[in-house]
Amino acid sequence: MLPIALAACAGNNDGGSISYTDDRGVANQPYPDNYRAEILAFMKTYLNDPRGIRDAAMAEPVQRTVGGRLRYVSCLRFTPRESDGSYRELRERAVLYVDRRLDRLVEDTGDICAGAVYAPFPELGKLAR
Repeated sequence: MLPIALAACAGNNDGGSISYTDDRGVANQPYPDNYRAEILAFMKTYLNDPRGIRDAAMAEPVQRTVGGRLRYVSCLRFTPRESDGSYRELRERAVLYVDRRLDRLVEDTGDICAGAVYAPFPELGKLAR
């Protein structure tokens, strides 16, 4: 009975999900001022071995609609070093921000990064463990 009671408390009348941030949906989001440092910190944990990244490039954050929500999105390209020391294909990822903070990384960028203007991001190539 306890799980049912807790589920009833967590529900809301509009059928939406529980959110820990003030999700403004389609309203303008604040610009993520500290996006470069946040991406570097995230990539250090995201990659198995963050050392030796090649071809690092990033697009400045721009507002795009992703999943019906207006978000700042920064697109990232890089070639990570594999565990055997080799390099494979160039990867493209989209970084989404909510309320100025890195929210998530999207691996399947689809149209999110279409038309992105990339600039070198040498700091990513200098990461250490």
